[in-house]
Amino acid sequence: MEDLREMSESEKIDYIVRKQGKKKKKISKGYFYIAPWFIAYLLFGLVPMVLSFIMSFMDWPVIGNPTYIGLENFKKLLVDTSFHNSLWVTIRFAIVSVPLGMVASFTIAMIMSSKTKGLSVYRTLYYLPAVVSGVAIGIIWKWILDPNNGLVNNLLKVIGIEGPGWLTDPEWVLPSYLFMSLWGAGAGMLTYLVSINEVPNDLHEAAEIQGAGFFKRVFLVTIPYVKPILYYNLIMGIIGAFKKFNDAYILGGAGNEGQFIMLQIYDTAFKYFKMGYASAMSWVFLLIVLVITLLVFRFTDFWKYSQENEE
Repeated sequence: MEDLREMSESEKIDYIVRKQGKKKKKISKGYFYIAPWFIAYLLFGLVPMVLSFIMSFMDWPVIGNPTYIGLENFKKLLVDTSFHNSLWVTIRFAIVSVPLGMVASFTIAMIMSSKTKGLSVYRTLYYLPAVVSGVAIGIIWKWILDPNNGLVNNLLKVIGIEGPGWLTDPEWVLPSYLFMSLWGAGAGMLTYLVSINEVPNDLHEAAEIQGAGFFKRVFLVTIPYVKPILYYNLIMGIIGAFKKFNDAYILGGAGNEGQFIMLQIYDTAFKYFKMGYASAMSWVFLLIVLVITLLVFRFTDFWKYSQENEE
């Protein structure tokens, strides 16, 4: 590094100018690298959001000129039973699927955290569904749950049980989607597994010395330590449940029991061509999810790991 004390005034100025030039060049490189992402975000993220917000105040048919109608779309939502039904279907699914998925993922992670040989193969198999296309998963489940020739009902026939109409009987639609939601337990399992493997052994040893059995150690040592991951998976589970679309679009469900809110918005926009009304649905739905997420954030301190848990 050059010593400024040994430089003349002109050399100091020249050095500072060169230094600033290098800094500007470095900054410009950074802008260049983020430009593709920023442009893509503008084109496919921010601009559609702004347009959607504007459209929510209009009667905007696909064919014809848009008409400004103020808050009429939002007022209509207050008495729209189909919107209320799709919202209720989604909320019911989220209430059950989120804790069910968390318990399933955590249980699998606990099993996979053991030192038994060959478990690495099962870890891969459990995680594999997380990287499969959502459309492909929907097609697979359509075959599995087919009431006539599906895998599940054929297996039930072997043991003398008449399988239900999983997606053709309104009473079985929600249980079918809950059953399908366990397919994605591998993604949560991986995050739990990493956190479980980081639990210090001395905590387990101390609890074992005090007479704690396996389940007591899980509740007193493991779960408190992985609370931040539980919190993360809770948030992601809520968002994922409310965004459910792919398999609902492919499979549907009898009696509108498979009409999740995202599918309702899609049908309103691209089946009935009510772009303005679909946009209003989207913003109301966004507000509902935002409120639920903020309520969960209110309990952030509960999900933090404290050193007091080790005592």
